Amino acid sequence: MAGGSAEAISEHALLLLPQLRLLHLQRKQVADRTQQLLDRMAASTNDFPMSQEHRDIPVLLSLPGVGRIITATMLAEGAHILSLRDYHALRAHAGIAPVTKQSGKSRQVLMRYRCNQRLRNAFYHWARTSLQHDPHSKHHYARLRQVGHNHGRALRGVADRLLAMLIAMLKSGQTYDPNRRSTANLAVPERDLSVPLPPDVQPSICLAHPVAAEGYTPSSRC
Repeated sequence: MAGGSAEAISEHALLLLPQLRLLHLQRKQVADRTQQLLDRMAASTNDFPMSQEHRDIPVLLSLPGVGRIITATMLAEGAHILSLRDYHALRAHAGIAPVTKQSGKSRQVLMRYRCNQRLRNAFYHWARTSLQHDPHSKHHYARLRQVGHNHGRALRGVADRLLAMLIAMLKSGQTYDPNRRSTANLAVPERDLSVPLPPDVQPSICLAHPVAAEGYTPSSRC
């Protein structure tokens, strides 16, 4: 290292510290303000009985893996679709629904790229975080990986399952209750992912989502 390089790097790092402190303060202020707005909207349900947005907040926040950022993103980017309780529109708008390309005997099921990127990002982090807090989501992710899906596809499958449950909860007005979900079939037989599937066996595009068995009424599945 050339002479004086260490001192120059140290001075540069010291110049960045005030900017990092300011950024940390601004992020905290935005987070606190967002939480205050959500709390105020949730508490004002009686003042605005016709507002579905206000009634949806407690339901959204009760779900495992959903916090203020994901809730705020859903309300900002998909409030109208949420108010319609339209499962198919929301899964397409968020990029969860796959795109099927078919010509003759050729058929491809691909990830949907034309969607709301903010909602896609929110649903990705919702599914990712739910794996850490919800054994049912972790179990469903393991099932998808075991049939040959990659990490991203498995997370979209988890998000699709959570979305179906969310729409059912919004329709009924119920908040999330883990005691209503069945603990059956949580044990998954392990498959060696290093061994490729036979050529005549293709990974399933969508596994069954036992939402009804968990106490919630499911929407139509893909």
